[in-house]
Amino acid sequence: MDAAEKGARYAKIFRRAGALLAKGRIARAVAAFEEGRAFAAQQGDRAMERRFAAEIQRVNGPSERPND
Repeated sequence: MDAAEKGARYAKIFRRAGALLAKGRIARAVAAFEEGRAFAAQQGDRAMERRFAAEIQRVNGPSERPND
């Protein structure tokens, strides 16, 4: 798969996840980001894998930590 095809696929995944977020369908958006992360891992694209992971974390919100 060439760079243009990968870029188009990443863009499609981000657009789909964004549309789902706009509709309030958080779980499905996270699933789309997970699909993107899996695709990036399959392609050996560590930077995009980290980017999808960051979006998943952002959507899921900050983790609750007890005060020390």
